[in-house]
Amino acid sequence: MAEPRKPWAGSTRRETLPRGWARLRRQVIRRDGGQCTTKYSDGRRCELPGTDVDHVIPHSLGGSDDMDNLALLCPFHHRAKSSSEGGTAAALTRVSVHRKPSTHPALDD
Repeated sequence: MAEPRKPWAGSTRRETLPRGWARLRRQVIRRDGGQCTTKYSDGRRCELPGTDVDHVIPHSLGGSDDMDNLALLCPFHHRAKSSSEGGTAAALTRVSVHRKPSTHPALDD
């Protein structure tokens, strides 16, 4: 039987968490009532249990570890948000190659 995957395996993120993260995480869970804080377009709140404390504005974009920058998300919404942020970050570092538009050989002089 295969060894279960450990979520933090290979990640250095744990090393960058602030001192007292466990206490801060408990405070966010208590504040948000243990429920995902994602709101749908019709104003309803996701009903799934929140398990992941997320930085609303990520550290990479200048976000802090203050309570007003932390929100509780369910695993589905946390993955979706993290994936979106990763795609945006990759796009910012991608080198864009602009080529001169080619013309049809019959139009060249």
